[in-house]
Amino acid sequence: MSQQLFDAMNYLEKEKGIDKDLLLEALEAALISAYKKNFNSATNVRVSINEEEGSMKVFAQKTVVAELEDIQQEISVEEAKQLNANYDVDDVVEVEVTPADFGRIAAQAAKQVVTQRVREAERGIIYGEYADREEDIMTGIIQRKDNRFVYINLGKLEARLPEGEQMPTETYNVHDRLKVYVTKVENNNKGPHVYVSRTHPYLLKRLFEMEVPEIYDGTVEVISVAREAGDRSKISVYAEDQEIDPVGSCVGQRGQRVQTIVDELKGEKIDIVQWSEDPVAYVTNALSPSKVKKVLVDEEEQATTVIVPDYQLSLAIGKRGQNARLAAKLTGWKIDIKSETEAREEGLLTDADEEPEEEPFLDEIDMSEEE
Repeated sequence: MSQQLFDAMNYLEKEKGIDKDLLLEALEAALISAYKKNFNSATNVRVSINEEEGSMKVFAQKTVVAELEDIQQEISVEEAKQLNANYDVDDVVEVEVTPADFGRIAAQAAKQVVTQRVREAERGIIYGEYADREEDIMTGIIQRKDNRFVYINLGKLEARLPEGEQMPTETYNVHDRLKVYVTKVENNNKGPHVYVSRTHPYLLKRLFEMEVPEIYDGTVEVISVAREAGDRSKISVYAEDQEIDPVGSCVGQRGQRVQTIVDELKGEKIDIVQWSEDPVAYVTNALSPSKVKKVLVDEEEQATTVIVPDYQLSLAIGKRGQNARLAAKLTGWKIDIKSETEAREEGLLTDADEEPEEEPFLDEIDMSEEE
């Protein structure tokens, strides 16, 4: 049995990456525990495992005493000197106490230790593999669901999609394929657990990285994401190279790139805006698709007052304030939106702020006269 055990340990070290020394340490501890349990022994014992001989022996550790009182814990001087003439009182002597049927006990203990260590090692490998995917996007297949989670098969384990991370506009059906954002990977006594999200803002960022090569290679950078999952999102992008259109790169030819993401998110509307270090330009862009007449900036309060034409007020604010709310999240600036009429009444807008009307081109005038 012993040689078979050592062969098994060598195999596990080579194929599973389980350190044989750790297996041996665990086996020694298990054998000591098994010996004490099976033979009702309170004696301090040590197990010696010799791979070359293929043997396992148990040694009881006893203290040398002048007068013997406890044969479990002590050994007389006379008996100790029969083992080694140099032993004296208070020395610790090791006496072999290997039981005749210790092989059976060792086999049971070895099986338990190896099984446990293999399970722990496999869990550790899986945990390490998925821990590296934290804050990344993965694709899985829905396996089942209950009142708390949707369980998604990611290959080697099931990820959990909590109720609070599920999109209100989605229906989750068994066997559906789904892209999810990995929010947390943890390891406990029951093994590794992966938690995922469909509502996290960075799911949108990772989807753009997948669909837009310029984002993946760093030519275009995603600066910020604001999202109300299932309804509407805003994402700001920037390119260092002035010849590159970051918004156009994300939209793609005929809108194909962004449409792929919209389809993945089941019709969620996405506004792609250009980032600017100028808060006036950034806030103006963020309030798209509404038009902005003027932006007043309060640097100290990190706040802006945005003036829009009267007919653009509802569009700028958005349904239930959504457009303004997402723009504020995206930019990090407080945004107070006022109509042109209201701004004039408060003295925030004057005639000097009006843009002059463009003069018509001469050829247009000539054409009208000929007609």
